Amino acid sequence: MKANDLNIKTPSPTVITIGTFDGVHLGHQKILKSVISVAKQKGLTSTVLTLFPHPRMVLNKDVNIQMLNTIEERIALMKTYGIDQVFVKQFTKEFSQLSAEQYVRQILVKELQANTIIIGYDHHFGKNRSANIEDLKAFSKRYNFEVQEINALTVNHVNISSTKIRTALSDGNVTLANEYLGYNYCLTGQVVEGKKLGRTLGFRTANIHIDATYKLIPKDGVYVVTSTQNGQTLFGMMNIGQNPTVENAASSIEVHFFDFNKDLYGQNISIKLLKRLRDEQHFKSLEALKLQLKQDRLNSIKYLNSI
Repeated sequence: MKANDLNIKTPSPTVITIGTFDGVHLGHQKILKSVISVAKQKGLTSTVLTLFPHPRMVLNKDVNIQMLNTIEERIALMKTYGIDQVFVKQFTKEFSQLSAEQYVRQILVKELQANTIIIGYDHHFGKNRSANIEDLKAFSKRYNFEVQEINALTVNHVNISSTKIRTALSDGNVTLANEYLGYNYCLTGQVVEGKKLGRTLGFRTANIHIDATYKLIPKDGVYVVTSTQNGQTLFGMMNIGQNPTVENAASSIEVHFFDFNKDLYGQNISIKLLKRLRDEQHFKSLEALKLQLKQDRLNSIKYLNSI
């Protein structure tokens, strides 16, 4: 799979979809499956055009925007679902000024050689997002490509959206978020040194630092998690929060893996969130915290055994 800016033209005609695809959730996956299927039928290359950074980061200088995926995670997920090539177009103010027709002619037709464009029913494009799918269908006659529309995917009669998944995670409802995503929400970062308090309590932890400040961190609390290290599947529990029992503790993401004692310092690891156990709490003593951690471990193992 390729992941490039659009300085490189595609060598052959494509079946393409376009969008931010934050989360690459079940609704997005429905579109990707259609792109792959049509590309195979036509003997063409399945292609995704995605934008980065998010337009709000550029146009509104929104430094507080929270995204479900880093751009690296987004590309990797699309690769997992079988897309041949992903083009990451850098979103700039200049790019935002392209008219709808300039965008279609210069990028979709000339650069990406679009034979077929498959997009969601609510897709908008061009300067000020002024054009919609009906406009794209009009352009298709002028520039000789096909447009296929994908309706919203529903789960339990609810339309899936990245916004609803962000809300679920911010509320701590990782179970619902995972249902909408079609996979377990993931945090990826580097293991850095912490205060090493966990090992004195008998719960050695890996402290995770995430560089991408725009990555959405779920609500503070304790979660059941899993990870894969060197081909080994690990299970454990993770605390997100302020560590209120520890004086002068900073906000952190700490993972304790069950039956695992190797050093992970300096490594980049991915943690998948399975279930939220409880809110973060303040304990009167470290001994009380230790007792709760033992209970969290029992609750985690009980849940893992149940699935």
